[in-house]
Amino acid sequence: MAAPLVKVCRQASAVYLSNCLHNRSFCVSAKRFSVRELKKFYKLATISQANGGLYEINLDKRKLKTPAGTLFQVPSEALALAVATEWNMQESIIKRHTMYLTALCNTAIDNPSRRSQEDTVGGIIHFLETDTVCYRVELPVELANLQSRLWDPLINWFAHRHDVHITTTTGFSPPQVSAETVAALRKYLLSFGDWAVHGFQSGVETLKSLIIMLALVDKEISVENAVKLARLEQEFQIDQWGNVEWAHDLDREEMKARLSAAALFVHWCSEGNSSLQKLKDSSKSVAS
Repeated sequence: MAAPLVKVCRQASAVYLSNCLHNRSFCVSAKRFSVRELKKFYKLATISQANGGLYEINLDKRKLKTPAGTLFQVPSEALALAVATEWNMQESIIKRHTMYLTALCNTAIDNPSRRSQEDTVGGIIHFLETDTVCYRVELPVELANLQSRLWDPLINWFAHRHDVHITTTTGFSPPQVSAETVAALRKYLLSFGDWAVHGFQSGVETLKSLIIMLALVDKEISVENAVKLARLEQEFQIDQWGNVEWAHDLDREEMKARLSAAALFVHWCSEGNSSLQKLKDSSKSVAS
């Protein structure tokens, strides 16, 4: 297990399981989606290891497959166990829209958009031009001060950690992102491997911020803090005008669950990628 990700993995696991097991938002959220109901057709989901070090999910005696009909195989035992847990937590009706880890695996396996790893990383980096923490308000002054107090340290960390430079803006012009910054982030993200970048993409899309996602993966902040930083303006407005429990609380908890899944996916796929590479290197050594 990669040392920089241990703490955030534990935090994300706790938040994700808490949301899945106890939060009523998942029941309410089902009403938001118009999806065909799928009745539960199995008793138990288990995992097994296939040839090549990959892991499969068994629904009783059936092998789980992706929406495209591809055999469902993942690179990490921990990820396989988590996916099996998602399936075991389903009751009479399978609520696929709450199974974030399964969905991320399906995307990584089927790649429905047919994007290469380079293309996916390029799309992630493109978020810097609209990154939440780079867009500031001038009024009200209280919100402007809050953004500076909470977001400036994050940007300073980002610049120092990745040896890059980025500006903030209070207008319609996007922040300035240099070619050197793009190159540094591209190299960093590509180091995680093809599967893990899908987790990064999901996390960045959830937060509308690459900078916050990078800090989360690097254990600078927790899932809860990441959500608070991404929702800073919404939370400010809630403090001013009050909370609509069924709406605001639902959005917040779903965001936590989705982000937790993305962080766990990055960690487990990075770990699996490293293990598979070691296995391949070992096989080459034996062959030679």
